[in-house]
Amino acid sequence: MTINILGINHNTAPVEVREQVVISESAQPDTLREIRSLPGVTEALVLSTCNRTEIYWAGSPAPAEEIAGLLETSKHTGTGFRESLFTRNDAEAAEHLFRVACGLDSMVLGETQITGQLKTAYRLAQEHNAVGAPLGRVFEQAFSIAKKVRTDTEIGASPVSVAYAAVRLAKQLFAGFEQHTALLVGAGETIELVARHLRGHGIGKIFIANRSEERAQRLADAVEGFAMPLDRLDRALPDADILIASTGAPNAVITTEMMRTAIRSRKRKPLFAVDIAVPRDIEPDVGKQPDVYLYTIDDLNNVITDGQEARKQASVEAEEIIREELERFSRTERQRVATPTILSVRESVMRVRDEALDNARRRIAAGHPVDEVMQHMVHALTQRILHQPTERLREAAAESDAQFLEVAKELFLGRPSASDEESTATPVRPASSNR
Repeated sequence: MTINILGINHNTAPVEVREQVVISESAQPDTLREIRSLPGVTEALVLSTCNRTEIYWAGSPAPAEEIAGLLETSKHTGTGFRESLFTRNDAEAAEHLFRVACGLDSMVLGETQITGQLKTAYRLAQEHNAVGAPLGRVFEQAFSIAKKVRTDTEIGASPVSVAYAAVRLAKQLFAGFEQHTALLVGAGETIELVARHLRGHGIGKIFIANRSEERAQRLADAVEGFAMPLDRLDRALPDADILIASTGAPNAVITTEMMRTAIRSRKRKPLFAVDIAVPRDIEPDVGKQPDVYLYTIDDLNNVITDGQEARKQASVEAEEIIREELERFSRTERQRVATPTILSVRESVMRVRDEALDNARRRIAAGHPVDEVMQHMVHALTQRILHQPTERLREAAAESDAQFLEVAKELFLGRPSASDEESTATPVRPASSNR
């Protein structure tokens, strides 16, 4: 295999480091072109989510340093960036991808959202002709394994997700959910999950603010909420008891000044805020304001961990599936190395066969007896096929290359069976009698 990964994720870096290297979907085509322009890179794919930014490429592992440089110069990265990077190559890279696809490397054990994000990244790379056979095979295998894990284990049975954790925290802070108002910023998959959880727990009102008001309206209709454009966000903040944000904006959409104004209007009523976005949607200093309880996606980890016990046994089963599938995939990839040689040998032998067959037909047409022609053809065919291997065996013998001779013997005669080995073993002679 020639698969490589360089990345940063929630296991290696906190959100303040991860948010520096998020690559938006609109920026990914340019990033793919830059990576593929590096010497030794034949294919590339970018996976960038709130928990990870990982570059996958086929070819030499040598460009890892240049790829790290591309990430570092994409934004003003600070201390801790280089130390947070990790690399994987070949079988280790495939194993990492398989675990990511199955949700085993996620903050939320067994979450399914990452599989969809991987498919989106793969589809985008395909659209820009950035992936071919090597990356294509390993990603298709990853999707197949993820499906098998979902089908054969209970990894996704328990209701544990970032959205679930955010709503669970909100319920701990507020009694009487039906008397409170939630303001959701964004309209993507995570916010949709949050909205449905809130509705399921009986929240009083849901407001959804999004750059695309049409998209916000569709989600609002689904949860009996109210939609608004993002530029009216400051007007809705004073009424929000619960604020949950998850947009793809490159900068904060909720500033400290906006929150100060809202707090004055709220007259010391507590406000619970969760910033699920990376880069963050809510300025960090908002959490320093009185009566504001601000959590980031990393803060939700403790809540998520409490709810993952039921998934741990299923993850053991999933790891075993991945181990077996990785072994099978690695074996198949190693066998691909022999494919050109196998094809060349077969073409060469078939060429000799066709020449012998044409010669036999000409001899029969000239009136030679069929049995004589058959004998001549078989002899000539055997001689031509075995000539070069025989000469090479003689050379190996002259050079005392015992290993080559053993491999050749196995290649032409096959591996000896246990019964063959027993029959060729030196017989044990009975002890002589002194009588």
